[in-house]
Amino acid sequence: MNRADRAKQFLPFDALKGLQEELRDKEEKHMRVEKRELSEETADILSSTLNKLDKGKTVEVEYYKNGRYLCKRGKLIEKNIPYQYLVIGDLKVYLDDLYELKIID
Repeated sequence: MNRADRAKQFLPFDALKGLQEELRDKEEKHMRVEKRELSEETADILSSTLNKLDKGKTVEVEYYKNGRYLCKRGKLIEKNIPYQYLVIGDLKVYLDDLYELKIID
């Protein structure tokens, strides 16, 4: 028996199809967090930083998406105030989902 065939016999056996995916989904649901409300002070700081923001600047944002808070650092491609979003690299972040914004460069 060659090595590849021998190794296959030790692969895990999934007797219940889809069980692993279902367990992963359930675990992800338990890891979700509620969206935090911004204090007035934090909202003022965020607004002031947004006003100073120009295209091409390097920024770091913390934003809420799908039950999690995520961070992204990159160049600001677009700042669209009428439609309430920022484009950082290939990511579109809505202003309602912003929790923190820092200008790095």
